[in-house]
Amino acid sequence: MESQALVIATVGVLGIGAQWVAWRTGWPAIVLMLVAGFLAGPVLGSFAPEYALDPEAAFGDLLEPMIGIGVALILFEGGLSLDYRELKHSGSGVWRLATVGVVVGWALGALAAYYIGGLSLPVAILFGGILIVTGPTVVIPLLRQSNIQTRPASILKWEGIVNDPTGALCAVIAYEYFRKVSESPGASLVEVVPPLIIAALLAGLIGYAAARVIAFLFPRGAIPEYLKVPVLLTTVIGVFVLANSIEHEAGLVAVTVMGIALANMNVSSMRSIHPFKENVAVLLVSGIFILLSASLSWEELTHLDPRGPEGLGYLLFLLALLFVVRPLTVFISLLGTSIPWNERALIAWIAPRGIVLVAISGLFALRLTEIGYPDGEVLIGLSFAVVVATIVAHGFTIDLVARWLGVKGESRPGLLIVGSTPWSIALAKEMRTFDTPVMIVDASWQKLAAARREGLPFYHGEILNEATEHNLDLAPFQVLVAATENEAYNALVCNEFAHEIGRDSVYQLGEMVDDDDRHALPESIRGRALFEAGFGVSEVDARQTQGWVFRKTRLSDEFGFEDALAKLPEGASLLLVLRESGRLRFFTHAARPEPRPGDTVISFAPPQDKAAERAAKRASEAEQSGRAAPEAG
Repeated sequence: MESQALVIATVGVLGIGAQWVAWRTGWPAIVLMLVAGFLAGPVLGSFAPEYALDPEAAFGDLLEPMIGIGVALILFEGGLSLDYRELKHSGSGVWRLATVGVVVGWALGALAAYYIGGLSLPVAILFGGILIVTGPTVVIPLLRQSNIQTRPASILKWEGIVNDPTGALCAVIAYEYFRKVSESPGASLVEVVPPLIIAALLAGLIGYAAARVIAFLFPRGAIPEYLKVPVLLTTVIGVFVLANSIEHEAGLVAVTVMGIALANMNVSSMRSIHPFKENVAVLLVSGIFILLSASLSWEELTHLDPRGPEGLGYLLFLLALLFVVRPLTVFISLLGTSIPWNERALIAWIAPRGIVLVAISGLFALRLTEIGYPDGEVLIGLSFAVVVATIVAHGFTIDLVARWLGVKGESRPGLLIVGSTPWSIALAKEMRTFDTPVMIVDASWQKLAAARREGLPFYHGEILNEATEHNLDLAPFQVLVAATENEAYNALVCNEFAHEIGRDSVYQLGEMVDDDDRHALPESIRGRALFEAGFGVSEVDARQTQGWVFRKTRLSDEFGFEDALAKLPEGASLLLVLRESGRLRFFTHAARPEPRPGDTVISFAPPQDKAAERAAKRASEAEQSGRAAPEAG
């Protein structure tokens, strides 16, 4: 018991630690998790086995069902992120990759494994089916880090989630056929394929029925709020186990269908569950990758030594998978679609494999050996080699390739402003001078008139409406400022988007104090109050009416922050610091960023006599050659 608890704790520390390092460095998290598990497992076990991480010894027969349920929950969470409205511009590409792409990818993958990798034909065919999967566990983190354009990102996300259960079913079909052949050599595909297709359809119906039940019960108060998440997770596990009892791996189809169906039933109760299920997905992805990579043995990896004849074939197979199989699959599948060539090229390059590939390969490696195909054992090490090769190749090059192909999204962090007021429009105009992406959102078309006159990007709609999440691309915006006339509404907006943008990146006007000078709203459910004085909406509007303006000052080694403060007019308030990278850091009632050389400090200041200001500026420039002086905004 103590050893199992120690393994669980170690897996948690390694997995979340790798995620944190990835966040700090920008490296692909999956690569770091694989390395962490590999070092804690086979590497440490080679010279200090008593301290090595050995999941199989700790959990025994429970390891396989644990990983299976974890994969099911990950696929369900991925399905919840799929909205049919995304298919408006990418539907043809998704449909082609989920049909033509499956057939072409399976055939090309099997041929490469047989002729180049040297696997026996049955093992090559089964492995070719598994290679169809790309997987949300690796695709979605890559997309989150890379910021590519909406359509190719949507196609890659849909393909990864839809093709995971498809690849598992292809492997089941291949395995069942060769098992039948080993028992009775005259067996045909007709005896194997129709029952499996029927099982997949039944699994899909089970998943859809479960989604309908959840969608009926949750909004009607049949399940109390504190039980909704436990009921949902228990239902997902139950659906997975029930479908798997019909046919192996059919549970993956059921949970994927359940997730997609729930995502498109407009269940209002699901909105509050999203932060929790995302946290669960992060924990599961971290844990499963550590467990799988730590379970490797040196014996399984010796087959991959490129110095040997078999290892050289496997190396050439990996190269063929990267540069021949995937590109041909995508270009053949997308023939005749309206998707531009540069987006096709990006999709053809990005196909990282993840948990499902390794989990299914490990499962069928043992089964293939049992029915007389000894080279099935190679699949465990080879699947890890595919995962490492694709994640390293695609994870470290996606930004470069996307930029080269011209499908990169906004590179500078954007500012989303909720509320069209004279102050917010002035702020948006100021930030546009720095090439910062800005967007003003307001439910009033009349209030947006000023933004339209200024040529500022705007969105007409209620920011809290779920439809806004699908009609407005929020990916370019890393900072939100709520600046409507209603301070309580500003707090509501900040609280709603805190889990998506980050609690430290949502700001609002006003500190929300009551008559006794106490906070009327807890700090935990509102945004950071802009300005160190915590100006309210009315105070900012009054200053805007009096002619207050935004002033910008660029800092240097010679002209520091203290010099900038000395040049500000009396009564001026610091608003934000703009880093050279484009990152925005606001001065708030609770925190003050540390400006440094190269940063630009933006303040909100009262008007000055223009002639006096120009004279002072000339005098300053004459006295301090090379210094940067503030400009009136």
